Amino acid sequence: MKKLLFCMLCGVMLCGCGGGKSDELGVDLVNNPNSAEGYEKGTKMPKITFDKDLHDFGRLTEGENISYSFHFRNTGDADLIITDCSATCGCTVASYPKERIAPGADGYVTVTFNSRGKSGQQYQEVTVMSNAQPARTKLKITATI
Repeated sequence: MKKLLFCMLCGVMLCGCGGGKSDELGVDLVNNPNSAEGYEKGTKMPKITFDKDLHDFGRLTEGENISYSFHFRNTGDADLIITDCSATCGCTVASYPKERIAPGADGYVTVTFNSRGKSGQQYQEVTVMSNAQPARTKLKITATI
């Protein structure tokens, strides 16, 4: 009886639900020509280019919440999609555009740092994940509290 129940549960999990809304970004992004050696010559790829990757907030008072917007441009020849931004600490949060960025278009990744409970020299990193080559870009902030 337990084996039958287990098999039925596995079958339901494997079949999944076909309903729900479709992915707004489309499945054409799944065809990623990247490999350990790079990507195929002639393949159109996005490229995320930041004006700078390090910002120094200078001296802050403990408890301040402060933000900086890192400007970027898609210098590639395919649509850029930022899939995630993750910080090294809970005191740092990043927001980013959720829509496709066309070649030649630009945008901002805004990093907010909360200095509550912090003292001395601070260094935080935000990893920007995208469909560009390379897929990971590091943005860094520093501050003295």
